[in-house]
Amino acid sequence: MSVTRVIPVCIVITLGFLLASQPVVALASSAQTSSAQSNTSDASLVPTLHMDVRLVTVLTSVTDAAGAPVSGLRAQDFAVYDNGQPQKIALFEQQTNVPLNLVLALDTSGSVRKDLGAERDAAKHFARSILRPQDSMSLIEFATDVYQVVPFTNNLKSIEHGLNTLHGGAATALYEAIQKASESLAPRDGRKVLVLVTDGGDTVDTVTYRQALEAALRGEVLVYSLIDVPIEASAGRDIGGEHALITLAGQTGGRYFYIDQTGPDASFAKIADDLRTQYLIGYYPTRQQDVDAFHRIKIAIPRADGGAWRLRYRTGYYADKSP
Repeated sequence: MSVTRVIPVCIVITLGFLLASQPVVALASSAQTSSAQSNTSDASLVPTLHMDVRLVTVLTSVTDAAGAPVSGLRAQDFAVYDNGQPQKIALFEQQTNVPLNLVLALDTSGSVRKDLGAERDAAKHFARSILRPQDSMSLIEFATDVYQVVPFTNNLKSIEHGLNTLHGGAATALYEAIQKASESLAPRDGRKVLVLVTDGGDTVDTVTYRQALEAALRGEVLVYSLIDVPIEASAGRDIGGEHALITLAGQTGGRYFYIDQTGPDASFAKIADDLRTQYLIGYYPTRQQDVDAFHRIKIAIPRADGGAWRLRYRTGYYADKSP
C-alpha cells in the first residue's frame, strides 16, 4: 500500500517527528502575506512535498512440530524485524476470507509425461476444493515454451477443460514459467500463490534462476513446489534441479513436497490446508533510506517454547518496488 500526500507549503515547521510506522501526517504553516502579494502569487512556484510510505505485508504460516497448522494466534504473539530493526505491527488478520489468486503451472515436458495423468486428476480435485467465489486460478503449462492455457477465473469447467487440453514438448522452460507466472500475479489484489508441478530441471536458457526468484519476491508470490522425480544437482548448489525448487519455496514462504513420497492428491491437500490457515502481518518500515536495497524480514514468536513452532514467510522485499 502506498500513501502519497501532495501539500503546498511556504514554511515547513518540522518533519523530524514523522514515523513510517504510523499514517503520514505533515504539518505546514503559511506565512501571512499581503493581499497584493497573494494576488500576484503564482501557484506553479509553490513547492510541493511528496511522501511515499509503503505498507509491507507478509503472509506467514505457523506449524507445530508435527507440521499441523497453528491457529488462534494474535498480533501481540509476533515480533517483526526489518533489516534487524524492530517494527510495529499495523495490520494483522488470519487469512480465511482474503481473495486467493493462484497460478497452477504444470511441467508437460517429456521427462515428466508419464505422471501427467495422475497430476491432472489431482489438480482438478485441488481446484474444486480450494476455489471460492472471491478466488481465481490461472493454468499454465510449460515445456519448450510457456503457455497460459486458462486465464484467471473461478469457473471450474474452464479450468478442467484446460487441464484436459495440455500438449507438452521436449524441453523445460521452468524459470521462464516462474517469471511469467509471478508477473501475472504481481498486480492482483489479495494473496498470490504459484503452485509448480515439475522435476525441477530447466533446459531452456531464456530466464535465470535469480531472475525467476526476484520476480517471485517482487510480486510477493508464495511458491509451492511439487517435485516429481528429483533431478540430482551438483553438490552444494541451490540453483539446479530439486534444490532450486526447495530454495524458491523457502525464500518466498511456501513449501515443497516430493510427489513420489506423498502422491499428488496428498500434496495438493497439504497446500490447501496451508492456504486456509495463514496470517497476514503488515507494517510500515521505520527506515526507508535504502530504496534500492533488498530488505530482510524476520518474524518470530517469542513465547514459542524452544522453537517448537515453525514459521514460513518470504525472506524480504525490494524497497524500490513501484507503489
